[in-house]
Amino acid sequence: MHLSRSLAAVSAALLLAAAMPQPAQAREMVGFSEPYASGTIVVKTSERKLYYVLGNGSALRYPVGVGRAGKQWSGSARIDGKQLSPAWAPPAEIRRDKPSLPSVIPGGAPSNPMGAAAMTLSGGEYAIHGTNQPSSIGGFVSYGCIRMHNADVLDLYNRVSWGAPVVVLR
Repeated sequence: MHLSRSLAAVSAALLLAAAMPQPAQAREMVGFSEPYASGTIVVKTSERKLYYVLGNGSALRYPVGVGRAGKQWSGSARIDGKQLSPAWAPPAEIRRDKPSLPSVIPGGAPSNPMGAAAMTLSGGEYAIHGTNQPSSIGGFVSYGCIRMHNADVLDLYNRVSWGAPVVVLR
């Protein structure tokens, strides 16, 4: 009797897990005819999409979360740092809005908003990074950073070189 209850519990857990939303592999290969060199990252904030240009008329497209109203920016930068499981020190503006935040949240901590990896951008406090809030992907949600699903940021992290150009368009 005990064994049948255990099997029933395992079966119920498996059914529940199958019914829960699973993180989709959100990236997809798409046609891309815009005049950017291979290896360029193009973020279109109005679409909430990031394109990694492969060349030959194609790109990988990833859904992203972007800056909320008043926090959006556009322009050019370069990847000037890459970190796996980065620690996060909230910038002054975020600490003003959320003074209860600690000065540093260790990498890998559930409360760390940087997720699995981060690629910092030259010229400011912005990064392309994972997230501990996957439901925020596709929205206008950040202070200017580009958020990605953790699986997607790891995929991009492995493709992108230091110094890679990044273009952010509205």
